[in-house]
Amino acid sequence: MKFTDGYWMTRQGYDLLSPYEIHDVKIGKDSITVYATHRHLENRGNTLNEPLMTLEFSSPIPDIIRVKMYHHKGKVRKGPSSFDLLPSGNVPVNVEDNEETVSMTSGHTTVTLTKKHPMTITYTHKGKKLTSSGTRSTAYVKAADGNHHFREQLSLSVGETVYGLGERFTPFVKNGQVVDIWNQDGGTASEQAYKNIPFYLTSRGYGVFVNHPELVSFEVGSEIVSKTQFSVQGESLEYFLIGGDSLKDVLRNYTSLTGKPALPPAWSYGLWLTTSFTTNYDEATVTSFVEGMAERDLPLAVFHFDCFWMKEYEWCNFEWDERVFPDPKGMLQRLKAKGLKICVWINPYIAQRSALFDEGMENGYLLKKADGSVWQWDLWQYGMGIVDFTNPAACRWFQDKLSALLDMGVDSFKTDFGERIPTDIVYHDGSDPMQMHNYYTQLYNKVVFELLEQKRGKGEAALFARSATAGGQQFPVHWGGDCEATYESMAESLRGGLSLGLSGFGYWSHDIGGFEQSSPPDLYKRWVQFGLLSSHSRLHGSTSYRVPWLYDEEAVDVLRFFTKLKMRLMPYLFGKSVESSAIGIPLMRAMVLEFGDDPTCDYVDRQYMLGDSLLVAPIFNPEGDATYYLPQGTWTHFLTGEQVHGGAWRKGKYDYFDLPLFAKENSMIPVGNEENRPDYEYADGVTLHLFALKDGATATASIPTIQGKPRLSVTATRDGNAISIQSEGSASDWSLLLRGISSVSQVSGGQFISMEQGIQLTPDPSGSSMIVHLDA
Repeated sequence: MKFTDGYWMTRQGYDLLSPYEIHDVKIGKDSITVYATHRHLENRGNTLNEPLMTLEFSSPIPDIIRVKMYHHKGKVRKGPSSFDLLPSGNVPVNVEDNEETVSMTSGHTTVTLTKKHPMTITYTHKGKKLTSSGTRSTAYVKAADGNHHFREQLSLSVGETVYGLGERFTPFVKNGQVVDIWNQDGGTASEQAYKNIPFYLTSRGYGVFVNHPELVSFEVGSEIVSKTQFSVQGESLEYFLIGGDSLKDVLRNYTSLTGKPALPPAWSYGLWLTTSFTTNYDEATVTSFVEGMAERDLPLAVFHFDCFWMKEYEWCNFEWDERVFPDPKGMLQRLKAKGLKICVWINPYIAQRSALFDEGMENGYLLKKADGSVWQWDLWQYGMGIVDFTNPAACRWFQDKLSALLDMGVDSFKTDFGERIPTDIVYHDGSDPMQMHNYYTQLYNKVVFELLEQKRGKGEAALFARSATAGGQQFPVHWGGDCEATYESMAESLRGGLSLGLSGFGYWSHDIGGFEQSSPPDLYKRWVQFGLLSSHSRLHGSTSYRVPWLYDEEAVDVLRFFTKLKMRLMPYLFGKSVESSAIGIPLMRAMVLEFGDDPTCDYVDRQYMLGDSLLVAPIFNPEGDATYYLPQGTWTHFLTGEQVHGGAWRKGKYDYFDLPLFAKENSMIPVGNEENRPDYEYADGVTLHLFALKDGATATASIPTIQGKPRLSVTATRDGNAISIQSEGSASDWSLLLRGISSVSQVSGGQFISMEQGIQLTPDPSGSSMIVHLDA
């Protein structure tokens, strides 16, 4: 929201009260409180009829500075007044107070305030300036209409780029954009977003989290071009300045504050196939799809039933439409006998024709108007109401309905919608409707995710969620919403996913082939490449089926090739997912996250790192042309073995069975011996591919069990022409493949043979170490 009129003027109807100088400082056990005047006090008389601004600084986690600003502290804020944060208190801090400044240090991150005019707030990490707030930047905004605001402006340095703010489909770098944190069902082609997160991070190595669930307005270099501004309505503002040694550290600290991504079950990484949205289907149709996939040797892990598994006009009643599914329990048993997991579509909206509507209305489970009547409208479903998840009884009621489906054989839920939440309503617990609009999705997804954990066990819960807010990363997986069947929409989907990953979310998917319209065979095959080299992979559409044989026979071959490639990569993907859940970084990573020291990567948004070792550059045109950037180092094409030197942009033409898929130097990528399912014992028979290990470098691979527990860890270190290999843990028949190396002179502690792609080493059965001597 803009409050100024150019550089000099304030917009009509607003008055900005900014801190001028510090009047007093109070130092607490683990905090400092600053009282700032809005002008210079020449005498005691100036203290009359004059407001102060109160600024409190503390730290919940090392390297995170909490900033809380007040005008009138007694203003009531109904819940949810903030997000649920994991730390319950403050950590010790170091405070320095002198005549000129007062500073507070947490970890290696420091906030320093100058006491005299102009009062400034400066944040540093290990002595390096991160950002600052200076003259007229911090402000309480008095509005003539009574809708007062608080705003902060933090400086942007020359060349500094801003990322995050949720799953945004607009340009990847947010500089110059106006972003309102307000969940909306706007597809992937506008500035609206399903997953709005009031958190951004920058190429300068810090993040900012605004702890307000309600509407937060960001002006990212768009009101004052050298500042990022954020504002909220009310009498106070709370934000966290998050430091770290790298962008990964910033994300680690942010997710320590708001929650780490849960580790999805291994089966969820396989290929998902759906009925699509408005298509006609029954058990025979579903069976034909499943059997058609099996007949064509297309590994399938999950089958999803979209909306019309329930009767039209009755969403949601959580009952199978007996006209097309007369024996749902038997059908699910028959599908599960084929090794499939089952997902069904749900949302938190209850249509008036659903038998659950009267039940919810009578028991007070639905959102109400001020006069006590149920809030209803006809958009999406006739006369629909919305479940009130602030009512514990409504949560149990909703879970009971879903629990019956789980008992029937359902394994997962696609938690659709949750964005169109009205503000002219009354909540059971008295929550503020404005603050609940974004936060509603957190309660919705949490209720469903926790039920899955209760019924299926920890580590077995997986959603396919569309809406989210800060902290929503704890309930994976999320997908990108309604995209079109175009190359442009495929690219905007990737931008949205990379932006979400830089907002604390670990796992992300999208509709392969596009949701709206039907893609031509060319686009379908290119999207298959992208989709199967994503965290999670789902074939889904709106008005047409997405089975590959409806496009052409080559589409069948392409889907088979990349599905099996992903299954073989599961030891690597799941191992990196375990790391992602522990650390709080995404599996699919923007280039800037891995290569923050390379300024070329600041704007790169049409390629990504899958884990820390594989670079993926999807192809966005029918000609098969790719333009991609390889950072410094030696890169090896994972499929062909071609080695190229980075530090430059490259071009190439690729068929449907190839794309730029490069392994970074000094990487060890475990490849499994199973290509037909995602959940298997990854360490048994695993081949560790070692890429371009440089002198003095070390590469490590950790292969977990499908429960995410450590199983096998292998480390390779090169010293001149000798590579030392150490292993820990247990596994049968594992081997190591030296990619790009054609001969060795000697191996102690194991055997070796020459392979097409390099030298394969097999350790002695009882040994835990090998030494490989390369030919000079």
